Amino acid sequence: MDFDHALHSHSKRKLELRRVLAKHDHSLDPAEVALDHKCVLGQWIYGEGAQHFNLPEFAKLKFEHSRYHQIAAELVRRANAGKSVAAEMEPCSASDFSTASAAMILAIIAMKQRLSRELAAGASAR
Repeated sequence: MDFDHALHSHSKRKLELRRVLAKHDHSLDPAEVALDHKCVLGQWIYGEGAQHFNLPEFAKLKFEHSRYHQIAAELVRRANAGKSVAAEMEPCSASDFSTASAAMILAIIAMKQRLSRELAAGASAR
């Protein structure tokens, strides 16, 4: 897994979500946004990454990733119902969305570090 790519992809998707929700065009389906297995990171979590199920970093990543998708889907539902979500979408706000996004980023970094350490330990053992 290219965790740097996952971080970049997350940032792009978050900006796209902000942009789309600001248009109030109902182009997003909250049920689709809630699906945490369709994005690049989700495909890894439910695919190749599942082999790391016993690592605490993996459990945290899976939880935070799912939580982020659920909170994003709730924002889409609210926006589609005509409610303002601008405050929740502000960068660096104390909103659930910003908190979930930050937690997911930290979980990605922790998983990357854990797997890098394991890879280095495996290489030095040879």
